[in-house]
Amino acid sequence: MKNKKPDFSHLSPNQPIGIFDSGAGGLTVAKEIKRLLPNEDFIYFGDTKHLPYGEKSKEAIVGYSTQIADFLLSKNCKAIVIACNSATANALKEVQDWVAGHVPVIDVINPVAEKVAYEIHNNVGVIATKATVNSGLYKKSIRKHNKFIKVDELATPLLVPAIEEGFKNHPITHAIVYNYLSNSKLKNIETLILGCTHYPLLIDEIKQYYGNRVRVIDSPNIVVNQLQMILDKHHLLRENNSKPTYRFYLSDKTKNFEKISKKFFGKAVEVEMKLL
Repeated sequence: MKNKKPDFSHLSPNQPIGIFDSGAGGLTVAKEIKRLLPNEDFIYFGDTKHLPYGEKSKEAIVGYSTQIADFLLSKNCKAIVIACNSATANALKEVQDWVAGHVPVIDVINPVAEKVAYEIHNNVGVIATKATVNSGLYKKSIRKHNKFIKVDELATPLLVPAIEEGFKNHPITHAIVYNYLSNSKLKNIETLILGCTHYPLLIDEIKQYYGNRVRVIDSPNIVVNQLQMILDKHHLLRENNSKPTYRFYLSDKTKNFEKISKKFFGKAVEVEMKLL
């Protein structure tokens, strides 16, 4: 028996998009939604109380992710973007099962893996959290589409805490980035995937390390293009919206979230608290 195609006819283009991450990293995806889909409202949830997800067990990540999916459904979201690689790697199927086809679920790994697999890449490096690397999902997803690509994954657990503590463009992050990127696992790569939505916040330091020797993949752009395609396919793109609204929820308030969100959205955003 063939899988039944999901039916999203009960959804309206005027409903918001739901986005979640362990902290501020998913703002890189939210910013790209604002740029590429300027008519869309969105609701963002940052689980700052439990970050970093990369150090948590699969069971814990599944628990947090399904609770957040429930919350976004309660807010009438028409799609859920898992803007967190660790949550995607450990809880994508569980979130999909949890929402039971009620809304489309877009992740941050499979669209990137598919795009990389079908372009000219031979030696690909992935830097990500321990939870993402331990899942092996990037390698599996890329090689499912192209078995000839060599994929090397490196866990880089210090980057998320450094970013969440506000150490962007700081000697500490320079040292951490240099230490990780000089690892022998990444020695012969031609392409680097930033396997965590926090990492684009350090893209300048990463590109500075490589110069023009290595292509660094812009994951948020790929993910939002996938989101746009899915919404368009199901007639859920909002065409007119003179004043899009963006709502932000955190499970624990952090100064760095306010700082990054202000930089991305041009003004201080109003943050509401939602305990998990």
